Amino acid sequence: MDLDLSAPHSMGTTIIGVTYNGGVVLGADSRTSTGMYVANRASDKITELTDNVYVCRSGSAADTQVISDYVRYFLHQHTIQLGQPATVKVAANLVRLLSYQNKNMLQAGVIVGGWDKYEGGQIYSVPLGGTILRQPFSIGGSGSSYLYGFFDQAWKEDMTREEAEQLVVKAASLAMARDGASGGVVRTVTINAEGVTRKFYGGDTLPLWHDELEPTNSLLDLLSSSVPEPMST
Repeated sequence: MDLDLSAPHSMGTTIIGVTYNGGVVLGADSRTSTGMYVANRASDKITELTDNVYVCRSGSAADTQVISDYVRYFLHQHTIQLGQPATVKVAANLVRLLSYQNKNMLQAGVIVGGWDKYEGGQIYSVPLGGTILRQPFSIGGSGSSYLYGFFDQAWKEDMTREEAEQLVVKAASLAMARDGASGGVVRTVTINAEGVTRKFYGGDTLPLWHDELEPTNSLLDLLSSSVPEPMST
Protein backbone atom coordinates (compact mmCIF):
# COMPACT_ATOMS: atom_id res chain seq x y z
CA MET A 1 0.00 0.00 0.00
CA ASP A 2 1.36 3.42 -0.96
CA LEU A 3 1.50 5.96 1.85
CA ASP A 4 0.19 9.43 1.07
CA LEU A 5 2.81 11.54 2.81
CA SER A 6 1.22 14.72 1.45
CA ALA A 7 -2.02 14.08 3.36
CA PRO A 8 -3.02 16.67 5.97
CA HIS A 9 -1.51 16.22 9.43
CA SER A 10 -4.38 14.72 11.40
CA MET A 11 -4.66 14.05 15.07
CA GLY A 12 -6.47 10.73 15.09
CA THR A 13 -6.62 11.25 18.76
CA THR A 14 -7.88 10.56 22.23
CA ILE A 15 -8.78 13.71 24.16
CA ILE A 16 -10.50 13.77 27.54
CA GLY A 17 -11.87 16.41 29.90
CA VAL A 18 -13.18 15.61 33.39
CA THR A 19 -14.55 17.82 36.15
CA TYR A 20 -13.86 17.00 39.78
CA ASN A 21 -14.62 18.55 43.15
CA GLY A 22 -12.50 21.69 42.78
CA GLY A 23 -11.41 21.87 39.17
CA VAL A 24 -10.87 19.99 35.91
CA VAL A 25 -8.40 17.51 34.46
CA LEU A 26 -7.62 17.48 30.73
CA GLY A 27 -5.75 14.62 29.09
CA ALA A 28 -4.57 13.53 25.65
CA ASP A 29 -2.32 11.06 23.86
CA SER A 30 0.53 12.36 21.69
CA ARG A 31 0.33 10.70 18.26
CA THR A 32 -0.03 12.93 15.17
CA SER A 33 -0.44 11.13 11.85
CA THR A 34 -0.30 11.89 8.13
CA GLY A 35 -2.45 9.24 6.53
CA MET A 36 -0.97 6.00 7.84
CA TYR A 37 2.38 7.60 8.67
CA VAL A 38 3.07 8.74 12.25
CA ALA A 39 4.37 12.28 11.82
CA ASN A 40 4.98 13.01 15.51
CA ARG A 41 5.08 10.56 18.40
CA ALA A 42 5.16 13.13 21.20
CA SER A 43 3.05 16.12 20.13
CA ASP A 44 1.33 18.25 22.78
CA LYS A 45 -2.41 18.40 22.09
CA ILE A 46 -3.32 20.39 25.22
CA THR A 47 -2.87 24.08 24.42
CA GLU A 48 -3.01 27.09 26.73
CA LEU A 49 -5.57 29.76 25.84
CA THR A 50 -5.21 31.81 29.05
CA ASP A 51 -3.68 31.21 32.47
CA ASN A 52 -6.88 29.46 33.57
CA VAL A 53 -8.25 27.93 30.33
CA TYR A 54 -6.78 25.19 28.13
CA VAL A 55 -8.04 23.35 25.05
CA CYS A 56 -7.62 19.71 23.95
CA ARG A 57 -7.34 19.51 20.17
CA SER A 58 -8.43 16.77 17.74
CA GLY A 59 -8.98 16.67 13.98
CA SER A 60 -6.68 18.56 11.65
CA ALA A 61 -3.61 19.73 13.56
CA ALA A 62 -3.32 22.88 11.42
CA ASP A 63 -6.99 23.80 11.88
CA THR A 64 -6.99 23.39 15.65
CA GLN A 65 -3.71 25.25 15.99
CA VAL A 66 -4.99 28.29 14.09
CA ILE A 67 -8.24 28.30 16.10
CA SER A 68 -6.19 28.24 19.32
CA ASP A 69 -3.97 31.08 18.10
CA TYR A 70 -6.91 33.31 17.17
CA VAL A 71 -8.78 32.62 20.41
CA ARG A 72 -5.64 33.27 22.49
CA TYR A 73 -5.22 36.63 20.74
CA PHE A 74 -8.85 37.67 21.26
CA LEU A 75 -8.80 36.58 24.91
CA HIS A 76 -5.64 38.58 25.51
CA GLN A 77 -7.38 41.70 24.20
CA HIS A 78 -10.47 40.85 26.24
CA THR A 79 -8.41 40.50 29.42
CA ILE A 80 -6.70 43.86 28.88
CA GLN A 81 -10.05 45.61 28.34
CA LEU A 82 -11.72 44.04 31.38
CA GLY A 83 -8.73 44.11 33.66
CA GLN A 84 -9.38 40.55 34.82
CA PRO A 85 -9.03 37.03 33.41
CA ALA A 86 -11.59 35.82 30.87
CA THR A 87 -14.09 33.21 32.07
CA VAL A 88 -14.11 29.66 30.77
CA LYS A 89 -17.50 30.28 29.16
CA VAL A 90 -16.20 33.25 27.17
CA ALA A 91 -13.21 31.24 25.93
CA ALA A 92 -15.39 28.27 24.94
CA ASN A 93 -17.84 30.49 23.08
CA LEU A 94 -15.02 32.13 21.12
CA VAL A 95 -13.86 28.66 20.06
CA ARG A 96 -17.44 27.80 19.13
CA LEU A 97 -17.86 31.03 17.14
CA LEU A 98 -14.76 30.44 15.02
CA SER A 99 -15.59 26.75 14.51
CA TYR A 100 -19.19 27.42 13.48
CA GLN A 101 -18.51 30.37 11.19
CA ASN A 102 -15.87 28.35 9.33
CA LYS A 103 -17.43 24.90 9.64
CA ASN A 104 -17.20 24.19 5.90
CA MET A 105 -13.44 24.74 5.90
CA LEU A 106 -12.34 23.28 9.23
CA GLN A 107 -11.88 19.79 10.59
CA ALA A 108 -11.68 20.49 14.28
CA GLY A 109 -13.17 18.95 17.38
CA VAL A 110 -12.00 20.34 20.72
CA ILE A 111 -12.62 20.22 24.44
CA VAL A 112 -12.27 23.48 26.37
CA GLY A 113 -11.62 23.20 30.09
CA GLY A 114 -10.70 25.59 32.84
CA TRP A 115 -11.51 27.20 36.17
CA ASP A 116 -12.81 30.64 37.09
CA LYS A 117 -14.04 32.25 40.29
CA TYR A 118 -17.63 32.46 39.07
CA GLU A 119 -18.48 28.88 38.13
CA GLY A 120 -15.44 26.86 39.22
CA GLY A 121 -14.23 24.03 37.01
CA GLN A 122 -15.99 23.69 33.65
CA ILE A 123 -15.74 21.45 30.60
CA TYR A 124 -17.18 22.47 27.22
CA SER A 125 -17.24 20.20 24.18
CA VAL A 126 -17.05 21.85 20.75
CA PRO A 127 -17.25 19.02 18.19
CA LEU A 128 -17.01 19.17 14.40
CA GLY A 129 -19.45 21.80 13.10
CA GLY A 130 -19.29 24.24 16.00
CA THR A 131 -21.92 23.04 18.47
CA ILE A 132 -21.16 23.85 22.11
CA LEU A 133 -22.20 21.71 25.06
CA ARG A 134 -21.23 21.97 28.71
CA GLN A 135 -20.68 18.55 30.24
CA PRO A 136 -19.34 17.06 33.49
CA PHE A 137 -16.94 15.06 31.34
CA SER A 138 -16.19 14.90 27.64
CA ILE A 139 -14.23 12.61 25.32
CA GLY A 140 -13.25 13.15 21.71
CA GLY A 141 -11.10 11.96 18.83
CA SER A 142 -10.93 8.57 17.19
CA GLY A 143 -10.09 6.84 20.49
CA SER A 144 -13.30 8.05 22.14
CA SER A 145 -15.28 5.32 20.35
CA TYR A 146 -13.79 2.81 22.79
CA LEU A 147 -14.46 4.86 25.92
CA TYR A 148 -18.16 5.71 26.10
CA GLY A 149 -19.17 2.60 28.02
CA PHE A 150 -16.13 2.88 30.26
CA PHE A 151 -16.94 6.46 31.24
CA ASP A 152 -20.61 5.65 31.85
CA GLN A 153 -19.41 3.13 34.41
CA ALA A 154 -16.31 4.82 35.84
CA TRP A 155 -17.18 8.51 36.09
CA LYS A 156 -18.84 9.77 39.27
CA GLU A 157 -19.69 13.14 40.77
CA ASP A 158 -17.48 14.86 43.35
CA MET A 159 -14.33 12.93 42.53
CA THR A 160 -11.12 13.99 44.20
CA ARG A 161 -8.28 15.41 42.14
CA GLU A 162 -6.33 12.15 42.42
CA GLU A 163 -9.34 10.08 41.30
CA ALA A 164 -9.92 12.35 38.31
CA GLU A 165 -6.28 12.23 37.21
CA GLN A 166 -6.18 8.44 37.55
CA LEU A 167 -9.41 8.15 35.53
CA VAL A 168 -8.02 10.29 32.70
CA VAL A 169 -4.75 8.35 32.49
CA LYS A 170 -6.52 4.98 32.62
CA ALA A 171 -9.01 6.01 29.93
CA ALA A 172 -6.27 7.34 27.65
CA SER A 173 -4.24 4.12 27.99
CA LEU A 174 -7.33 2.03 27.22
CA ALA A 175 -8.03 4.01 24.05
CA MET A 176 -4.38 3.83 22.97
CA ALA A 177 -4.51 0.05 23.31
CA ARG A 178 -7.46 -0.21 20.90
CA ASP A 179 -7.12 2.74 18.55
CA GLY A 180 -4.28 2.62 16.03
CA ALA A 181 -4.41 6.39 15.53
CA SER A 182 -3.81 7.06 19.25
CA GLY A 183 -0.50 6.38 20.95
CA GLY A 184 2.73 7.71 22.36
CA VAL A 185 2.65 9.29 25.80
CA VAL A 186 -0.14 10.73 27.93
CA ARG A 187 -0.14 14.37 29.02
CA THR A 188 -2.52 15.83 31.60
CA VAL A 189 -3.31 19.37 32.71
CA THR A 190 -5.07 19.96 36.03
CA ILE A 191 -6.66 23.39 36.55
CA ASN A 192 -8.10 24.65 39.83
CA ALA A 193 -8.07 27.67 42.16
CA GLU A 194 -4.39 27.10 42.94
CA GLY A 195 -3.33 27.25 39.30
CA VAL A 196 -2.26 24.79 36.61
CA THR A 197 -0.32 21.54 36.97
CA ARG A 198 1.05 19.63 33.98
CA LYS A 199 1.98 15.96 34.21
CA PHE A 200 3.67 13.58 31.77
CA TYR A 201 3.21 9.80 31.65
CA GLY A 202 5.70 7.98 29.44
CA GLY A 203 4.56 5.00 27.41
CA ASP A 204 6.58 2.63 29.62
CA THR A 205 4.66 3.77 32.73
CA LEU A 206 1.15 3.20 31.34
CA PRO A 207 -0.77 0.00 32.13
CA LEU A 208 -0.88 -2.61 29.36
CA TRP A 209 -4.23 -3.91 28.10
CA HIS A 210 -5.45 -6.74 25.85
CA ASP A 211 -2.12 -8.56 25.45
CA GLU A 212 -0.19 -5.44 24.46
CA LEU A 213 3.54 -5.91 24.02
CA GLU A 214 5.98 -4.45 26.51
CA PRO A 215 7.52 -1.17 25.21
CA THR A 216 10.97 -1.37 23.61
CA ASN A 217 13.46 1.31 22.69
CA SER A 218 13.54 0.39 19.02
CA LEU A 219 12.40 -2.10 16.43
CA LEU A 220 15.87 -3.67 16.59
CA ASP A 221 15.27 -4.63 20.24
CA LEU A 222 12.06 -6.39 19.25
CA LEU A 223 13.71 -8.22 16.35
CA SER A 224 16.76 -9.30 18.34
CA SER A 225 14.58 -10.80 21.05
CA SER A 226 12.95 -13.12 18.52
CA VAL A 227 16.15 -14.35 16.84
CA PRO A 228 16.56 -18.10 17.54
CA GLU A 229 19.68 -19.40 19.22
CA PRO A 230 22.28 -20.75 16.74
CA MET A 231 22.35 -24.54 16.41
CA SER A 232 25.37 -26.30 17.83
CA THR A 233 26.83 -29.57 16.49
